[in-house]
Formats: sequence, structure tokens, C-alpha cells
Amino acid sequence: MKIAVMGSGGWGTALAMVLLENGHDVTLWSYTQEESAVLREKRENPMLKGVPLPEKLHLTWDAGCVRDCGIVVLATPSFAVRTTARSIAPLLDPGAVLVSVSKGIEKDTSLTLTAAIAEEVGEGHPIVALSGPSHAEEVGRQVPTVVVSASRDRAAAEQVQDLFMNERFRVYASDDVVGVELGAALKNVIALCAGICDGMGFGDNTKAALMTRGLTEIARLGVAMGGRRETFAGLSGVGDLIVTCTSMHSRNRRCGILIGQGTPTRQAVQEIGAVVEGYYAAATAKALAEKAQVEMPITEAAYQVLYQGKDPHAVIHELMTRDRKHELEDSWV
Repeated sequence: MKIAVMGSGGWGTALAMVLLENGHDVTLWSYTQEESAVLREKRENPMLKGVPLPEKLHLTWDAGCVRDCGIVVLATPSFAVRTTARSIAPLLDPGAVLVSVSKGIEKDTSLTLTAAIAEEVGEGHPIVALSGPSHAEEVGRQVPTVVVSASRDRAAAEQVQDLFMNERFRVYASDDVVGVELGAALKNVIALCAGICDGMGFGDNTKAALMTRGLTEIARLGVAMGGRRETFAGLSGVGDLIVTCTSMHSRNRRCGILIGQGTPTRQAVQEIGAVVEGYYAAATAKALAEKAQVEMPITEAAYQVLYQGKDPHAVIHELMTRDRKHELEDSWV
């Protein structure tokens, strides 16, 4: 099948390599001519070092590459998903399936990324979210990886499942696109917090508690927004949370470490040198929680540190001394 991957960052490049390995005719699109020229000249992506780009992988900066494609993968940073969808909408073949592989929530609208794509491309294009515990650096090196393909359109979810699956890249299908997308976006906030704890010198006990209670918050909001609770115990929930909170591949964790060590938030975000999705997701998650009247104390604490300059030590103290609670919210009801 002819497939276009829109976005030549590490993740878009790694997924293009998976599709290429599976025998598809793949074009990797870059936002600028200069970016595409670097890939063409070096046959390697600076964001995915050590992974050679085969000659049969087409490289371009022309959005017209989506013409005649049965599948179009949107792999830009979350802030560019809508504008990319808008630019290619008039060029898409009827019935082309769009695959969103970015992880985030749209800042200005608080929409999931598949919802933002749907607003731009209109009816007739099934939309799938592909997500899970998947560092581009490891997928590029063909490390065994498992993700989930989610869509309200079962045929589209299973088609994407079949297109991507091979012996090193396993894909499960799901109809809970809301749960899958929210798990993918909100775990970045918890990963930032995990990094802050690491930077402050806390240990495994702290991180385990943070991840567990963070997942509870994510599921609480996800269910309020229409997701299924069991989704958050799956690949795009606890799976993605584990990998993002514990790995140095994670930009969110690395940024958090800098903040925990005393680096001002804005400077820490800049030092990472790439998009830190959790920074933006913290503000959006706070707004969503307030709208849904859902309690998310860790997310609120993250917002205070990231946007209000509050001392992480004070935030930790406040979290640890909150009124006592039952772990299961419906205990003894």
C-alpha cells in the first residue's frame, strides 16, 4: 500500500521504517525543504541516530505526497496536528484512513488530536489513534514493542493493526479512542512529575506512589470524558506511564529532572531541545479537570510548579499532608 508519514521527527521516522519493512511504499514528509534535504544527504535522521534510511524510503517536503495514499500517518508534534490536517485535507483520496500517532491534547480547544483532525478533514475519512509504550529510539532499533490501534471504526482499527504488525512490532485493536488518547497525553504530566522527584533525589518509593496515584487521576478524568476504566490498565495507560516515567529516552522525565535540580521551568523546557508535551498537557489537563469537576491533586501540583513557579518541596509537602482518603473511592459506601 502507498502510505505517507507526515512528520520526520524520530517517531515518524521510526514508524516509517516499520511500514517500509512490512513491504509498503512509504514517503516520509518533512515540514521544511531543509529538513528533507538533511535526511536525503545523510540518509540518517539526527533524532534517530544509528538508524540508516534505505534508498527505497521516499523523502519529500511536498504535502502532495498524500495523493493516492490509502493511509496517511500524522506524526507531527501535537501543536501542529490540526494545521497539518488542514493542509492535506483537499489532497486526500476519498476514504483515506488517517492515523494519529502524536500524544497530546490540543491547547486552545482541549480536544483530543483525533477530534481536531476530524474537524479539519470532515466526513469520509476514518481516523485511528496509534499509541502505547513506544520510544522511537527503540522502535528504530527494532526492539520488540507493543502498541494499540484505537478507532470507533473497527475496520480501520484492524486495518492499521495489520499494516503495522510484524515480529517486532505487535499491535492490539481497541474501540476506546478517547481512553487511549487521554492515557497517552496525560501520562506526560506524571512523567514530568516523576522526573522532578528524581531531580530532587527521592527514591523508588516516591516514584511508585506517584505513578500509581497519577494513573488513578488519569483514569478518573478519562472515565468522566467517556473513556473506559479498563483502558487505563492497558498499553496506553499503565504501559505508557511506566515507560515514560522510568526511561531517560523520555523528554518529559529529563525535563522534570532539570526542574527538580533547580533549573527554572522555561529554561528546562528549552534545554531539552524538543517538544516537552507534558508541559503543555499540564495546563490542558487542569482545565479539563475543572470543567469535569474531577479531583486531580498531582496534576494541580504540577501546574503550580510549571506555571506558577511554586517550590516543588512545598508541593510535595502539601500532597503528603492532604486529608486522609480511602484508596478505593467507593470503599464502605
